[in-house]
Amino acid sequence: MPFTLIKGKFHVRNYSPDGDSIRFEPDNTAFVQSLPGGRPKFNARNHVQLRLEAIDTLETHYTPPSGGGVFHQPLTLANKAMDSLLSFVGITDVEWDVLHKTVVSANDGTPGYIVTRAIEKYGRPIAFVFAGDIDKEDGASIFLTTKHLRDSYNYQALLQGYAYPTYYEGLFFDLRETLNEAVLEARDQRRELHAVDATHTGIDASSLISITQDVCIMPKLFRRLCEYMVNYGTAIGFKEKLAQSKEPVLDLVNNNFTHFDTFIEQDPDSSSIKLTRFPEQLIFDPMPARPVNTFSVLMNPEIGETLAETNINGTVPGDLLRDFLA
Repeated sequence: MPFTLIKGKFHVRNYSPDGDSIRFEPDNTAFVQSLPGGRPKFNARNHVQLRLEAIDTLETHYTPPSGGGVFHQPLTLANKAMDSLLSFVGITDVEWDVLHKTVVSANDGTPGYIVTRAIEKYGRPIAFVFAGDIDKEDGASIFLTTKHLRDSYNYQALLQGYAYPTYYEGLFFDLRETLNEAVLEARDQRRELHAVDATHTGIDASSLISITQDVCIMPKLFRRLCEYMVNYGTAIGFKEKLAQSKEPVLDLVNNNFTHFDTFIEQDPDSSSIKLTRFPEQLIFDPMPARPVNTFSVLMNPEIGETLAETNINGTVPGDLLRDFLA
């Protein structure tokens, strides 16, 4: 299946960009609206938020679906990733509000283009991001070559060590292998987050401070762990709770479909946690039909106990969750 090339401009004023998400104004909104998947969420300025394909950067302002506040991962590296993205697309003179949350002024509206195949369930195009122009028609169907991929921000973020690889179903094998080349080089050279990453070596999640300020871990793991700790005040029991959500994943080491918790190593009554696979060894299921706050709902003791006794085979039945999602 070919990709669609869509030209436009990148914006940050009055937004809260981070290292893997930015607002995009297509020159022709029809090209975005015609993409398969969910309905794109344009705002009044005809800007749509992008989700960058294959990468996940440290969180700068994460709010768990169940609430509890706004959290971040170590900000020095998180902000480096964000600065790298803005620099890549040519945005300069960025000024923030006093909380460093919202951009109040910037030289933005810079030209570029995205290469995308679909809209995900939150209304964001899943995109490879490129700066500048290209000698191809706006809206053209193209096959993304590995050579072209290397010019994307997605590839460069992995190569420079600003992002974790986070792969979902649908990413072509040759593109994934090319991205892995960047990951392995960055890890071998201990660039940026790879100099301090503790995802695979393990962390002692003794407090929220430990995961928000002290150690860097894969953001997907951070989000699950942060929400659990906000609700329970401890990391003890995290693996068991994650197991209840049955989050499907393909293990590329053994070519086996299983669940995310399979690769979480945590002893009972311990706050020590590690991922037993490298991030690039896993392919996640985007679960387009699954409720956004499924893991959040599991924090409810009543439904958590019910699901623990129910074989839901990778999906949470709607009738079981309906009352709790209302």
